[in-house]
Amino acid sequence: MATICDSVPTPEAFAPSLLRFLDCQAQVIGTEGYRALAAPGSTASVLLTGIVTLLIAFLGYRMLLGQTPTVREGVLTFVKIGLVLLLATSWPAYQLLVYDVILRSPAEFAAAIGGATSLPGSGGGLIERIDGVDRALTILAIEGVGAPPIGADGLPRMAAVAPPPFLGFDSFAIGFARVIFLVSTVAAFAVVRVAAGLLLALAPLFAAFLLFDGTRGLFEGWVKALIGTALASLAISVALGLSLAYLEPWLANLLARRASGLDIVGTPAQLLAASTIFAIALACAAYLFARVALALRIPAWMRPSHGARVDGRAAQPDVSRPIAEPRASVAGRSRAAAIADAIAISQRRDLTASEVAGGPRAVHIARGIAQRDAGEGRAAARSSTHAVRRTRRRLSAHSTARDRRS
Repeated sequence: MATICDSVPTPEAFAPSLLRFLDCQAQVIGTEGYRALAAPGSTASVLLTGIVTLLIAFLGYRMLLGQTPTVREGVLTFVKIGLVLLLATSWPAYQLLVYDVILRSPAEFAAAIGGATSLPGSGGGLIERIDGVDRALTILAIEGVGAPPIGADGLPRMAAVAPPPFLGFDSFAIGFARVIFLVSTVAAFAVVRVAAGLLLALAPLFAAFLLFDGTRGLFEGWVKALIGTALASLAISVALGLSLAYLEPWLANLLARRASGLDIVGTPAQLLAASTIFAIALACAAYLFARVALALRIPAWMRPSHGARVDGRAAQPDVSRPIAEPRASVAGRSRAAAIADAIAISQRRDLTASEVAGGPRAVHIARGIAQRDAGEGRAAARSSTHAVRRTRRRLSAHSTARDRRS
């Protein structure tokens, strides 16, 4: 059965046909998949309706139980419901806010960066440039490296390069360099474009997860994945422009040498190394840019306020009580009271140690000693707090009279 993105690759245009097919499929999946899930009666639409109903029901039960939401919570809830319905049911708004940003903005940023640095393909025609490199590698594989020229002594003049590791290595290296170039280029585009299309199609499902705290992490992960695919697509476009800027003139020079009958001994190994290096750089750039999206965090205004009171009033600090209880004044305590407290603490420490190591008899003895010493300490403390009465007679008459009155 024919599809929207029919494409039959030909040996002469394998890379362009495959890249156009993948790009077309990504756009079709994102567009038609979204419309299918957002249609009334679909699974995602029924799920969204149920989640919104549950959210409103929970708010109603909270109000019946006396837990009236604050103004902030009420406004935030209705804003989230409006945002979810906008993303999950309105294709024009979704296309403007999300779809075009994810699928088309990376190419615009890459064109701006590449135009300032004169990278190949920045002004368009990137697929044709990729096909040009593929054709050059194919022609080079057909032409071969050529035979070294014959010197005056009748012997071939060998270039100062290392000999090939095995017989037929030159043909193998050129062919494998072409394979690595095609796989790295097409696979990188396929991963980011198809992943972006699938994530865009699932928007009605993931948008509903924004409403509840327990499922908000799924929505956040979906947004991170979308931004990661967009950043990875930008990185791939720029990295591919760098590889084309290096490979295109080099391959043109090699083809000109072969057309002139000159050899290119030692070049196949260099082509294989360069293709491998650019493939690794392409994968690492896409991975690092995608990792940047993991730094995304949901704004604080989208999280519930945990410090708000359930009666609708903002939580206020209790100013009727001091922040810290004043410490008891120790200036008026006597030395005997301090000694009594120290003795009691020491006895309790010894009692605890004896309970661990001494058994029941040691516990009984230690407890009795502690109670006796503590009683003596408290008695000494009470006696020290009362005024000491003079027992000896004073020398003056006024002092003697005062003592009699007291």
